Amino acid sequence: MQVVTIIILLFFCKAADFRKTRNGSSRNKANNGQTNGLRKASGTVKRYTRGPPCDIYTYLHDKYLDCQERKLTFVLSDWPEDLKHILLARNRIRKLKNNVFSNYKKLRSLDLQQNEITRIEDQAFFGLNKLTTLLLQHNQLKTLSEEVFIYMPLLSYLRLYDNPWHCNCQMETLISMLQLPRNRNLGNYAKCAHPTELKDQKLKQTKVEQLCNEVERLDRQRPKPEVSRPEFDSSLCHIYVFPVQTLDCRKKDLNKVPGNLPPDIVKLDLANNKIKHLRPKEFEDINELKVLNLSSNGIVHIDPAAFAGLINLEELDLSNNSLENFEYGVLEHLYFLKILWLTENPWRCDYNIHYLFYWLKHHYSVHYNGLECRKPEEYKGWLVGKYVRSYYEECPKDKLSVFPGTFEQDTEDEQLERHKEYSVQTTKKHGVIVTVIS
Repeated sequence: MQVVTIIILLFFCKAADFRKTRNGSSRNKANNGQTNGLRKASGTVKRYTRGPPCDIYTYLHDKYLDCQERKLTFVLSDWPEDLKHILLARNRIRKLKNNVFSNYKKLRSLDLQQNEITRIEDQAFFGLNKLTTLLLQHNQLKTLSEEVFIYMPLLSYLRLYDNPWHCNCQMETLISMLQLPRNRNLGNYAKCAHPTELKDQKLKQTKVEQLCNEVERLDRQRPKPEVSRPEFDSSLCHIYVFPVQTLDCRKKDLNKVPGNLPPDIVKLDLANNKIKHLRPKEFEDINELKVLNLSSNGIVHIDPAAFAGLINLEELDLSNNSLENFEYGVLEHLYFLKILWLTENPWRCDYNIHYLFYWLKHHYSVHYNGLECRKPEEYKGWLVGKYVRSYYEECPKDKLSVFPGTFEQDTEDEQLERHKEYSVQTTKKHGVIVTVIS
């Protein structure tokens, strides 16, 4: 009897276990269905949302943007404009378009290594005139021209290695630039991948004459028609032949420099217009120009490459505009400048004015006027030279080594500056400015 009872109890226990297992299995299936549904929904959401946000932080008073390994395929436009360093390594960026970094005018370093970059447009780095470090290694670049780097006059550290460089005629200007003695930290270790006879040869050691044959070189030198720039409308301005070839474009309501200017003009008068910004290479086709008048336009910004090509310019009038300072590089192309008009501009006396002052100081043959502080109020009426000297007198002595030997004769310097300020005198006869240098 006891045996029968035990058998019945075991039967009921097994039945209970079966029921529990069955119910549990049903619940698991339902839960699995919900989980799978959530996973599918989650996967759908992830596909269309932006990756992890970039990190923004400040270190040693510099603002950094860390966007490394974010699967980015392009540069975003909503980052802070006061960034000093941008880290974009290990993303999927394939192309850098014109003006893609133009909002980040304070940028000092840009890390683009380990992306998939195959093309960089000529004005991709426009506006980066304070950039000192650019990292482009481990990408897919085959050719690049010197043109790309013209907007970065302070660039002192450039990495280009581990790109499949095609050492051909298109690379001639870049390789020539890299081989200049002053560019000793630009493009080190970058090597040719093609053609076979130049494979693994460093760009810095490649002979430029190996890159182009005679036919290719002649083809590159042949002028190409510019379809993007508007034709110059001669009806807007007047051309005078006597006493020198002159183009008079005064008071024509121009908001930019006309395109395709006559290449043989010696004097160009653009005074009293509405040109607020001078863009890169505005005057590159008129390299015979000796006198350029841009007064009374309300100019607020001059690109560092605006005067590129004006190697013969002797007189530049920038008076009565809205200039507060010159960015580094603005005057570097004006090798033969003799007179620079600067009056009636709201010059701001802070660190950004130093470039203009030291350029004039080291180009002692250039006569100028109007370099007087207008902002801030505490320096209003000061000569800029006096402000610069006071700036360094307040700094620790170790900072003075940036401009060695410039503070030994403060009194003599101030007298010389005043002499140069007022040695340029003008008289107007029949609307023509006659310059007298005493």
